[in-house]
Amino acid sequence: MQQLMEFVGNHPLLAGGFAAVLLALIVTEVRRRGLGWKSLSPGEAVAFMNREGARVIDVSPAAEFRKGHIIGAKNVPLSRIKDPDPELKKLLEKPLLVSCRTGQSAGAAASELLRQGAGDVAVLKGGMAQWSSDNFPVTRA
Repeated sequence: MQQLMEFVGNHPLLAGGFAAVLLALIVTEVRRRGLGWKSLSPGEAVAFMNREGARVIDVSPAAEFRKGHIIGAKNVPLSRIKDPDPELKKLLEKPLLVSCRTGQSAGAAASELLRQGAGDVAVLKGGMAQWSSDNFPVTRA
């Protein structure tokens, strides 16, 4: 313990920088866990779909969706999620995996789906870019 205090005393900027990075990491992790949805890698997402029977909602623009998406995915724009129709409300009863091109828009969509009453929501970490990079199947149908 004495060596640690001596190190901090001799290197205050380094110790302060470490403390700031550690605090930022803790805050980010706490905030992420508080969102209510899970972030899943492509492999974890496949297990979630197979084990839980999760439906896939892709919030990418239609043109991006047509370039390639997860087999069985439904293209649902963010505007439709904010004002759900009866068809979308039926999906809220099932576990949902939300994807987009890079994973950025999917987080906002997942939060909105939870607000609309969805129970079990997960986001594809890295989006379709990571899914394709990991060589998981993609369809253009």
